[in-house]
Amino acid sequence: MKDAANIDCLAHIHTLVAAMPGPDEAASALARQREPQLTKPAGSLGRLEEISLHLAAWQGRHPPRLDNLRARVFAGNHGVAALGVSAFPAEVTVQMVLNFQHGGAAINQLCKTFGIELGVEAIELDRPTADFTGGPAMSEAECLSAFSRGMAAVEPGLDLLVLGEMGIGNTTSAAAICHALYGGHPANWTGRGTGVDDGRLAAKIEVVGKGVATNRSDDPLKVLAGVGGRELAAIAGAVLAARLQRVPVVLDGYVCTAAAAVLHAIRADALDHCLVGHASVEPGHRRLLDCLGKRPLLEMDMRLGEASGAALAVGLLKAAVACHNGMATFAEAGVSDRED
Repeated sequence: MKDAANIDCLAHIHTLVAAMPGPDEAASALARQREPQLTKPAGSLGRLEEISLHLAAWQGRHPPRLDNLRARVFAGNHGVAALGVSAFPAEVTVQMVLNFQHGGAAINQLCKTFGIELGVEAIELDRPTADFTGGPAMSEAECLSAFSRGMAAVEPGLDLLVLGEMGIGNTTSAAAICHALYGGHPANWTGRGTGVDDGRLAAKIEVVGKGVATNRSDDPLKVLAGVGGRELAAIAGAVLAARLQRVPVVLDGYVCTAAAAVLHAIRADALDHCLVGHASVEPGHRRLLDCLGKRPLLEMDMRLGEASGAALAVGLLKAAVACHNGMATFAEAGVSDRED
């Protein structure tokens, strides 16, 4: 995705979003033709059937495959962390990136379990974004650089891309993006993140409201630059690059979905190639999923981030593909189909 990742202005991103391909109708038709022939009552595997059809349509082939799996965790630091919006200090971002690299985090164990290759992209951790209560978190050039980095992280030939993030303070950015895009009161979008107490939660809500008021824009990409972060911009870039390459995506929790929502605000079907791995206990995530028309695959009371819920959901995707591709048809098994 190196050529398309040379983004030189926000208008270039708008052009790429407008050019997004749709699902492959021929592959979709083949999947729909096979599904009713399998040795089971129609619809009896529920959402597993939907998943296999989704993967075929967005991989552009039938049968779908899940051999080449990648997880990309983007990390960034946030200026608003200095305002006390998190229970952890900003240096934890760097420390957790090292933990990822040494194999000690939850995402490492989940990727090993489900055969996913993990890559961690730490983006200028020594240079946090600006405090967005006083102006934009990122300049246009900074946002474009991070967006391009996310696009470039989507290598050719992937069967599935799993996305996640790490960044102390980034639930504040996620809440601000959602508040800017969908309105309502900042408290509707702001949760406890890493586990802040009531006092810090009240301060966090105030920061979200002030940040959105300071950085208002009708352009979702300027919202991203205004109140987002480098890792959120990279996630949005990766989602776009995956769509252009016909790679299905599994989004993680609140922060990851908020980053992707920027593309949805530009084009209503921009996230049709994406599944959402789980519903975070962050209250804004479920509200955001309603806005996006997305139903999560899992509800496990998770709020860790780092692509953990998305990686866990890959087990469901593998089960769906195994059933769709491996089950016998009624004719092959000599089993009588239902009577008309």
